[in-house]
Amino acid sequence: MSFEEQMNNIYPKENSIPAEYRIKEIFQKEYLMDGEIRTWNGPQQEVLSPIYLQGDKGLYPKKLGSYPLLTGKEAMEALDSAQKAYNNGCGEWPTMTVEKRIKCIESFAYKIKEKRTEVVNLLMWEICKNYADSCKEFDRTLEYILDTVNALKELDRASSRFIIEQGIIGQIRRAPLGVVLCMGPFNYPLNETFTTLIPALIMGNTTIFKPAKFGTLLFQPLLQAFRESFPKGVVNTLYGEGKVVIPPIMSSGHIDVFAFIGSASVANTLEKQHPKPNRLRRVLGLGAKNPGIILDDADIDLTVKECLLGTLSYNGQRCTALKILFVQKKIADQFLEKYCAAVSKLKMGMPWESGVDITPLPESHKTDHMLELIQEAIAKGAKIINPNGSRSNKTIMFPAVVYPVTEKMKLYTVEQFGPVVPVVPFESIETPIQYIIHSNVGQQASIFGKNPDMIGKLIDPLVNQVCRLNINSQCQRGPDSFPFTGKKDSAEGTLSISDALRVFSIRTIVAAKAEEANKEILTNITRGRKSNFLNTDYIL
Repeated sequence: MSFEEQMNNIYPKENSIPAEYRIKEIFQKEYLMDGEIRTWNGPQQEVLSPIYLQGDKGLYPKKLGSYPLLTGKEAMEALDSAQKAYNNGCGEWPTMTVEKRIKCIESFAYKIKEKRTEVVNLLMWEICKNYADSCKEFDRTLEYILDTVNALKELDRASSRFIIEQGIIGQIRRAPLGVVLCMGPFNYPLNETFTTLIPALIMGNTTIFKPAKFGTLLFQPLLQAFRESFPKGVVNTLYGEGKVVIPPIMSSGHIDVFAFIGSASVANTLEKQHPKPNRLRRVLGLGAKNPGIILDDADIDLTVKECLLGTLSYNGQRCTALKILFVQKKIADQFLEKYCAAVSKLKMGMPWESGVDITPLPESHKTDHMLELIQEAIAKGAKIINPNGSRSNKTIMFPAVVYPVTEKMKLYTVEQFGPVVPVVPFESIETPIQYIIHSNVGQQASIFGKNPDMIGKLIDPLVNQVCRLNINSQCQRGPDSFPFTGKKDSAEGTLSISDALRVFSIRTIVAAKAEEANKEILTNITRGRKSNFLNTDYIL
């Protein structure tokens, strides 16, 4: 079958889809608030899959269902619910023992494990993540929850003792911050949402979480688990348009932590609506334009393999993706020949098909935006150098390798977040160094080469510009025990398993002069277990 025939027939007929991957429409009216799963009888947001189906009258997008379009009224009710549950730090959840909070989180993990098949299927249909990666996202999320539990146990063990300094007895533990608003991204709607929601919860905060615009229905199977696992008002789900439901609660001044993963422009708009900015803690994962620097002594085969994964895994729709490649001119032709050959072998198709690499793009008009960026670069001297690059049909587009890209083109600085790979040739190593220095973002970079002298010289300036420098490997988030953050406009706060526990809490101390009367009081409190905060219990 020719490429053109393949592209024209890329979408399936509904009856040809394997039975285990077919999906029933979900007309969701439920939302969780104040410990209740409530029913919404107002307007609904229709959910259409990026996957088109072949019908008698041509292609049509598969309808997946709908979810509630709540209003500002319900948003304020969610805030009121979270505030009552927190009760100025006096509520059941923030004053609960760490051990009991851990049991709630473990119960939740156990319950959602049973929903794996439903969630994986919805990941495929809603955001077109292939089957293997959808399974990986669910499994990694479950692993993250359990690793967070273990990390808190370790943190609590280290805190379960008294310190005596300069005649003062003290015990330092971490206390919650208040009401947390969590907003995750569409590309990792489950995992990235939970990397803020779970640590926020386990540290004793109460939460409101708004699902991403794409990847919304997949939370519906989890609502009952949330309700059953946590006390009333600790978790509240907020469905609807962000511009409708978020401004009322932000402008109230009662959101204590804003956890957001998405674009800097949206984050800035929402932050400005908070009337007490000094009281608002921000945990942000924003934009990135991670470069790959390919030196003339790089192992070409290894570099091609890593750059292929780095640029085009999940169609390049990852904040950690390699979004621009700098290649020394001496090896540019050799690298590009092998890289383009590897791109040509990528398999297009539907997410449930075995071995599929390129799937439909969830965002409407995304292929048009990609083509606009490509055409602008072509008008300024670049070319698409891989066979069939940028060929598209509805929501699917075959990757385009664009070369040579220069600073005059939008692709040089714009985060494309899609299957377009800009490649910049360079002679002096100062070219990529200056690019990174003057970039508005600073998440990660990758260096490919063998010379330790050259790599060593690059490490020292670049670690002051980005927060992770990868040697002969793609940019990535994992393992989750490593710090994940960024400089400049890329991030605020650090998200890893242990760092996230700290970012959603604050060190708090109970102190007393080391006098006999005080020692007796502290001993009676701890031995009698009269305080959940001040204790010497050791969690196994």
